[in-house]
Order: sequence, then structure tokens, then C-alpha cells
Amino acid sequence: MATTKKTNGSNIGKAIAIGAGVAAIAAAGYFFLGPDGKKNRKVAKGWMIKMKGEVVSKMEKAKDVSEETYEKMVDQVAKTYVSTGGKAEVEKLAKELKSHWKSISGQGAKVKKAVKKMVK
Repeated sequence: MATTKKTNGSNIGKAIAIGAGVAAIAAAGYFFLGPDGKKNRKVAKGWMIKMKGEVVSKMEKAKDVSEETYEKMVDQVAKTYVSTGGKAEVEKLAKELKSHWKSISGQGAKVKKAVKKMVK
């Protein structure tokens, strides 16, 4: 008789990682394509894109991302960019990234819900 392995744990972990990635993409999309997108695209510099990428990377690696955790991630990454982009610009970008939590968390919840249905 053939046996089957239970892989629900790894499937859920993959689903959460995918959800975090989708949420991060949604945040980046909103930043560049949202109401202030044209202005944001003009202002965007290389370090800004790298900083956002590092936040996305941290979100993808995290198992569970709450608003508090997300803000701590943004603050951690922002500290490393103060010398590159200037304190005022880094703080402005960090504030902007934090302001997108509601849209990020909403996207993640939709993905997690869909994944739970698929896993069952």
C-alpha cells in the first residue's frame, strides 16, 4: 500500500510567504501607481528602491507580520539608509511605507483565506 505524507505545515508556510510577497507587491504598486504615483516615480532614487526591497525581503522571511512587526521592520531598514538618503528623506519614506499597512494587511488576508480553502 502506498502511503501519503502530510504536508499541510509546509503548504501553509509557503502560502504565508506567497501572501507576504503579494502584500509587498501591492504596497509597491500603490506607491508607484496610486494617487501620488507620478510624483513618487519622479522622486524615487536608487536607495529608495533598495530600501523598499529590503522591507519586502524581511516581510517574505517573517512567519507572521502584524502592524507592529511591519513598522519595526521599516524602522530597522530605515536606520541603515540615513547616511545614504539623508535623515529627512528616509523618515519621509519610512512614514510613507508605514501608511500603507492597511492596504498591505488587506491583501494578505485575502490571500491567506484563499490558501486556506485550497489546503483543505
